[in-house]
Amino acid sequence: MGKNPFKTAFDSLEEFAELISEVLACPITIEDANHRLLAYSTHDERTDPARIATIIGRRVPEKVINSLWKEGIIPALLESDEAIRVKSLDGIGLGDRIAISIRNKGDVLGFIWALEVDKEFTDNDFLLLKEAATAVKSKLLQLQARKNKKEERSQEFFWKLLTGHMQRRDEITDHLQFLQIKQASSFVLAVFQFQHEITREEEKQMMYLLQTSQQVQVMLHTVDGERLVLLLSAMEHQEMSRFVEEFVCKLEKRFHISGIQPAFGNIYDNYAKIEKAYKEALNVLTIKKKFPIETAALHSYGDMGIYQLIDLLLENRKGTDHRNQALKKLHDYDQKHNSNLVETLDVFLNKDSNVNDAAKALTVHPNTLAYRLKRISELGGIHFKDPNQKLMLYLDLKLEKFL
Repeated sequence: MGKNPFKTAFDSLEEFAELISEVLACPITIEDANHRLLAYSTHDERTDPARIATIIGRRVPEKVINSLWKEGIIPALLESDEAIRVKSLDGIGLGDRIAISIRNKGDVLGFIWALEVDKEFTDNDFLLLKEAATAVKSKLLQLQARKNKKEERSQEFFWKLLTGHMQRRDEITDHLQFLQIKQASSFVLAVFQFQHEITREEEKQMMYLLQTSQQVQVMLHTVDGERLVLLLSAMEHQEMSRFVEEFVCKLEKRFHISGIQPAFGNIYDNYAKIEKAYKEALNVLTIKKKFPIETAALHSYGDMGIYQLIDLLLENRKGTDHRNQALKKLHDYDQKHNSNLVETLDVFLNKDSNVNDAAKALTVHPNTLAYRLKRISELGGIHFKDPNQKLMLYLDLKLEKFL
């Protein structure tokens, strides 16, 4: 192999993309680590639908990214510093390519994609692409340094909003404009609770998923120990629930991070309400921890129903000697006879007094459940047709569990 053609000064990434294109005689695109387009060669009309969509949208389409993950191409690029061959994927309009990651001490800064047209790439072309990836590294490090500085300022601003230390609308708007953050007409605050302290590598993996997703617009984000906190442009409730579930699923599938609990607050249009939305999301996580079975499929504060009132009910009971006498009798009976009448009552009420559903949940025959309910009614003086009594039993059972 002769002289390295990339050992030359260049002013911009666009200029460097043109140089690679000239050396390899093919169309070139350069992306950042989150598949956002940084530069592309322009003096070549030979291309394919995936490249056209990337140039128009200024980022690789999500369906293309998902296919590249499924085919094992992106995982291979993340693990190797060698150029790899990518065979065409007609379903997403992707032609034959070679690709390489741009690295700095093991960290992936971006990617170079070279579209294979008219001729098959040689071993020498693979080596040339590797030299190009080394030569462009310094430019991407400069971009990353600017990005990191902006991120630090953004996170400081976000914490002021989360803790209520910035409340004036005009001040908030000024900061959003200064940080070049697109202000949405309404927003939602989401929190993802991990089972361990989030590592820097995991944070990068999460931001990769968020940046490559076309479902959401992330305005601000921060990591606080075991929590990822996101300020998102608001979307329909069902879409939001679907997004948090898919995000958790992708983290487990692609990066093997499991056991994450998602939660989000109500939708607001006043950015001074971010502190309130944050507290709502944290409240959801507390409730889900206390009632994991009942709230397993619930993620939003608005879906918590009666659980939203737990704190108020506890406050109301504070300083009183109140005790639900019917429940006390059942607890005493269970303790004395090693039975489970309180659990039976709890499941029965949670299943909206449906005998068949409750029997299934308790794994007993409906007749066995009917006998237990009769015993519960006799011992506790409980009338199951009295909605007021049933509601109080339901609430007191929840308060017992919460405490």
